[in-house]
Amino acid sequence: MADKSFLEWPFFEDRHRSHAQDLDAWASGALAAVDHSDTDQACRNLVRSMGDAGWLMQTSAPDGAPLDVRKLCLSRETLARHDGLADFVFAMQGLGTGAISLFGTSAQRDEWLPLTQRGKAISAFALTEPQSGSDVANSTMTATRDGNDYILNGEKTWISNGGIADVYTLFARTGDAPGARGLSAFVVPAGLRGFEVVERLQVIAPHPLATLRFTDCRIPASAILGGSGQGFKIAMGVLDVFRSTVAAAALGFARRALDEALDRVTTRHVQGAPLFELQMVQGHIADMALDIDASALLIYRAAWTKDSGAPRITREAAMAKLFSTDQAQKVIDKAVQLHGGDGVRHGMKVEQLYRDIRALRIYEGASDVQRVIIARQTIANHQGI
Repeated sequence: MADKSFLEWPFFEDRHRSHAQDLDAWASGALAAVDHSDTDQACRNLVRSMGDAGWLMQTSAPDGAPLDVRKLCLSRETLARHDGLADFVFAMQGLGTGAISLFGTSAQRDEWLPLTQRGKAISAFALTEPQSGSDVANSTMTATRDGNDYILNGEKTWISNGGIADVYTLFARTGDAPGARGLSAFVVPAGLRGFEVVERLQVIAPHPLATLRFTDCRIPASAILGGSGQGFKIAMGVLDVFRSTVAAAALGFARRALDEALDRVTTRHVQGAPLFELQMVQGHIADMALDIDASALLIYRAAWTKDSGAPRITREAAMAKLFSTDQAQKVIDKAVQLHGGDGVRHGMKVEQLYRDIRALRIYEGASDVQRVIIARQTIANHQGI
């Protein structure tokens, strides 16, 4: 049974505790046997079921109101503990429409948020490009003004939900200024002329990923988010909110790994005694429990700080993501080791977790990028900048 004692920490209000308990109860039944054989269809089914149950309502907020980051983190932690693909689906409904929710006009929010909240539309966040990766400021995709329209040209890659999304938050260079200041954000529906999916990408923990190409793709000027030249600010603002939730998903994977390990060492016998009686095994369990609690403290500190009104939590979110994803990898590796040969057998939960966790140390800012962010913020704080 997963440890729930952290819900009594002072980071949370009663509404957060109730939400975590209710979602856990729903997930225990609805996610018990998700069919992963067709990844695209599984994602569509999960979007619909979570939308019908009301769990996607929290992925966006009305009238540009702040998102409840603690609730988002609790949701991702809970869903990841039950099913990695369910966590992915929830996360992308939030990340994909985060810019619309936080920076969109009333018309943009009214058009898309009711659909994504109810599971009637799937969203995506199209930021990464083949040549720029994490260096968002060097994006080269262009959006050229032409009368009442913009014309999009360029490619995006590693786009989650690429190929199945109904709406994309897309970032392109509008030429307002060099570097980061020249980027703008747009709401782009699927199916436009000149918008094509050129490659579906396969990864070790399957989920929908694609490379997108835009060739003289025309969109109305009303599709711009937050004004011309505001794209970098919007991207960083959205990632500032959702980076903590990546850490929470890693925490959910780690908690499930610990649960699986505890089941193993309390039921498996070696030389007539339970496996957990070996001191080395107890050492592994202690390390896993320690890493999980330390991760949770960093995650919910960041989420609480944002919910308390901090305009940015760049340092706190980077610390939470870096530590929690790296430590979750170690926790899961220990769980695999404690399972022996069964730990690497296809279909075992710890084997699935081993594949699930790896991408979290890369997307939304790789671990080494987080180290750079933390160092720069720490130096700036020391210098009083």
